[in-house]
Amino acid sequence: MISLKSKNWVLNNIETIIFDKDGTFIDLHYFWGKMTEMRVREIVSRYDLEDTVFNLLCLKLGYDPESKKMLSDGITALYSRSKIIEIFVEDLKEIGLNLTFYDLEGLFDDVANDFYKDLLDFVKPIEEAIDFIKKVKKMGLRTGIVTADSLDSTNLILNNFGWKDLFDVVIGRESSSYTKESGIPLKMAIDELNANPDNTIMIGDAPTDAIAAKNAGVKKSILVATGQVKFEDLLKNTNYVVNSLSEILTLC
Repeated sequence: MISLKSKNWVLNNIETIIFDKDGTFIDLHYFWGKMTEMRVREIVSRYDLEDTVFNLLCLKLGYDPESKKMLSDGITALYSRSKIIEIFVEDLKEIGLNLTFYDLEGLFDDVANDFYKDLLDFVKPIEEAIDFIKKVKKMGLRTGIVTADSLDSTNLILNNFGWKDLFDVVIGRESSSYTKESGIPLKMAIDELNANPDNTIMIGDAPTDAIAAKNAGVKKSILVATGQVKFEDLLKNTNYVVNSLSEILTLC
């Protein structure tokens, strides 16, 4: 077991760390920004909408195409994929486009198929996070990933960057019918690792990661402000917040 220490807190007796992916060790602004642009372009093209709605629909999905940043209060930051689709269906009605949940889900799936063909062009590692993961792995900790992204996407990234050995388990969107914040996917990772929840922490970049930890019986989570949610807002969900994983010291 190890201890993790920042300038503001210490967590002792840690033997397992489960990581979120996007925003935690992958730059989500670039990754999800490109995905959002492709989704909106497909909607505009498929339903013959005016190009002038492009920026509006990107903003509705939580992405600012001007700044090239995901919004901290956007729906992509706050909700699972199914909830995002539910909300966006209602947003589209405001511009006169009436789609069902399944229409939009199918469109999202079509875009994802195209996106993942060039997936690696859209992936930028957060280097200090990768250094942290390598460090705790060398110290003998069990590690895993719980992500709302697909297993195919996640494994492609891990294999491309040579990170496969850094994680003992990967739980993706299709691993469970339950959402990430339900805590069920995190419980699956803990069970597969035969880990003790009392000695496990979740590290992520969004409130949903802290919610997932709580619902999975993991008492503590660390949130890092490398995603789209501001430091002060992350503090509303846990006392253990850092600007970067490079701020955390690992102590035997």
